[in-house]
Amino acid sequence: MSKKKKVPLRICIGCREKMPKKELVRIVRTPENEIMLDTTGKKPGRGAYICLREECFKKAVKGKRLERNLQQPITSELISEIAATLKQKESEL
Repeated sequence: MSKKKKVPLRICIGCREKMPKKELVRIVRTPENEIMLDTTGKKPGRGAYICLREECFKKAVKGKRLERNLQQPITSELISEIAATLKQKESEL
């Protein structure tokens, strides 16, 4: 009898739903206090997971959930850059 592999679950900070880690995108604050998208999911630092839906990202920004999870204020330029990247990733799928 083979063992079932455990699928790691994470909570989207926008819609607050538990989903498999591979379906979410990680936004990370590095030890150098730089905020970026982590496509590999393995960069060091404090991370927050979000799904690719635009409404989830808007909820996370509006409710300041992203800032709270990363423990750092986020500039509007960075927000627009992350939104554009998420939209691009969503269109790839």
